[in-house]
Amino acid sequence: MNKKKELVPRLRFPEFHSTGEWKVCTLSDLASKIAVRNRNNLINRVLTNSAVEGVIDQSDYFDREVANQNNLENYFVIDKGDYVYNPRISVTAPVGPISKNKIGRGVMSPLYTVFRFTNANNDFYEQYFKTNLWHSYLKRVSNTGARHDRMSIANGDFMKMPLPYHSEEEQQKIADCLASLDVLTNIENKKLESLKTYKKGLMIKLFPAEGKTVPEWRFPEFKDRGDWEENTFKSFVKLYRGSSPRPIQNYLTKNNGVNWIKIGDTKNSYGFKIRSVGEQITHEGAQKSRFVKNGELILANSMSYGKTYEVEISGCIYDGWFVLREYEEHFNKEFLLQQLNSDNLQQQYSLLSAGGVVQNISSDVVYGTILKRPQLEEQQKIAEFLSSIDDLIAAQVEKIALLKSHKKGLMQGLFPSVEEVGE
Repeated sequence: MNKKKELVPRLRFPEFHSTGEWKVCTLSDLASKIAVRNRNNLINRVLTNSAVEGVIDQSDYFDREVANQNNLENYFVIDKGDYVYNPRISVTAPVGPISKNKIGRGVMSPLYTVFRFTNANNDFYEQYFKTNLWHSYLKRVSNTGARHDRMSIANGDFMKMPLPYHSEEEQQKIADCLASLDVLTNIENKKLESLKTYKKGLMIKLFPAEGKTVPEWRFPEFKDRGDWEENTFKSFVKLYRGSSPRPIQNYLTKNNGVNWIKIGDTKNSYGFKIRSVGEQITHEGAQKSRFVKNGELILANSMSYGKTYEVEISGCIYDGWFVLREYEEHFNKEFLLQQLNSDNLQQQYSLLSAGGVVQNISSDVVYGTILKRPQLEEQQKIAEFLSSIDDLIAAQVEKIALLKSHKKGLMQGLFPSVEEVGE
């Protein structure tokens, strides 16, 4: 007969090594569902639960009020310290997020499940709900006929969710450890935002403003070099549109193929460099597409607001991209990359596009924008300077990623797995 597996975390602080195994209870043993409604619309602060940002004001998340301010009576009233489950699923929250309200009193949509722990000292569970250790239970009890983007779980089943518990002292020690990493990560995120703001300010100074032919700041050796030349994009650069073999599903392959560069591959890049892809196409598909070489510049004409990237791999681009060529006589490549991603160029795209809202931009729109350029020597100096800031930003991004990875590893060890014990 197999001995029952003990519920203990793989990592434990020394002072708790001899305090025995953990126990399992249900969420309803520790917390109660909140059912207080916003009668008479007494509260008009509408909150939402974002998978990435947690509980925030709805107006901050959507940049506008989504809920009808005159019809909030059916919304739940929640206080600071309460928890919210949003059943909407996403890549970052495959069963929907559970987050602690840390911003204050407000109202939540009745589509959410809100609950309150009996013990106010519940930081341990705030961290626990950032793991995936509770996901499998929700998947088991959810309605398989639910909408594909939303979990459907009865309130009773939700409150029966199994949770680990032990002494309050050990739980708080775990929470404090993980929270300290959150604080450090937030500090590093602020440094990252400061670097981005710094670079944005530099670009405003180092490139001529609208209506100007010289920048406000210039390196000393170029102060007497005269005005920058300006002309339309078409005078300096040629565009070649990508092409997609159709239906693309027939040409996708998992190995021995050609890199298939999509807009989505820009998400993991910084400094506007594409270093990896998520898919490949067959060599037959590549013959029906546009091939780009390592080091070429490609400009997104759909869903990415005209951003330009350097590909640091070779591969094929679909018709959501233009590849930029025949500019070497006029532009240093890195300088051109920086200029094309400046606010000035993005505003030009917006003004030239129908309706002023850039979603898809044609070659005519791109060709109609104005580019300004000094001599190649000055271009290189500006490009090297801005690229050095990009290197700092990339290093900061990597530092934050390492902190998050470190925390994820700690969480896997510090929390006991209820599922493993139940196997």
